[in-house]
Amino acid sequence: MDMYAVLMQRRSIRNFSDQDIPADITEKLLDVANNAPSGGNIQPLSVILVRDKANRTKLAEIVGQQPWVRNAPLSMIFCLDFHRVKRWAALNETEFKGEQALSHFLIAYADVMCAAQTVALLAESYGLGSVYVGTIQSNMDGAREVFAIPEYVLPMMVLSIGYPKSRPRTIPKLKREVITHNEKYLMPSDEEIRGAFDAKYGNFSAKAEEYLEKAFVETIEAEKQGAEGVISEVMKEMQRLEIRNNAEFLFKLRYPTDMMVMYNKRILDSFRKAGFDFWS
Repeated sequence: MDMYAVLMQRRSIRNFSDQDIPADITEKLLDVANNAPSGGNIQPLSVILVRDKANRTKLAEIVGQQPWVRNAPLSMIFCLDFHRVKRWAALNETEFKGEQALSHFLIAYADVMCAAQTVALLAESYGLGSVYVGTIQSNMDGAREVFAIPEYVLPMMVLSIGYPKSRPRTIPKLKREVITHNEKYLMPSDEEIRGAFDAKYGNFSAKAEEYLEKAFVETIEAEKQGAEGVISEVMKEMQRLEIRNNAEFLFKLRYPTDMMVMYNKRILDSFRKAGFDFWS
């Protein structure tokens, strides 16, 4: 199978088998993370491997009781690591203040995500599946405490990896033409924007499980993996909030706008506790 086919068939996997990942494959996943693009080749990246069952359970709790994190044989915590860079600079009688420079942070975050995505793609080529879990960002303090993460290091993303027990049939995406702009940004009309997202999400009035499978597949997988009543709770919340369309579902229920803004303070507080301050 060529790389295009591998990438086009990729899906986020949340239902893993109990099969362990061979050590040599894990080493190759780490090799490609280490070989990923890095701004200035500074490599402000650390990867914490979580395989022990007790630690997998702790990590699942940190990220909001997501059962696939507990069940995956391997999770990688991708960390933005200025601790190592700062110590190296000091040992050489110079100074690195990446924790105070927004530009350093943005470049380093891009490095972290390039490494994580490189791992996800190689994993796919070996018949493994993976899922990104970003909610660690709203509980960085807990992750730093449990996994002994030092100052100037931020846990930014979890990638849970394993052999798929099942694979989602499809996942809605915008059409290629919607995201493509030739030479300059082409401003779409209201009708084009509405049509693009209608084509992506489909009929809002579809049966509950059919709709959630496209728009909020986590609920389906959580229910399968022991979190009983999740789907019914989501449906009740949709009624309570009087959700009428796809956009309201996304920004009133799945990622409530006010709550996402409220997270700013928690995340910035976590940054400060880790020694970061580039907004003063």
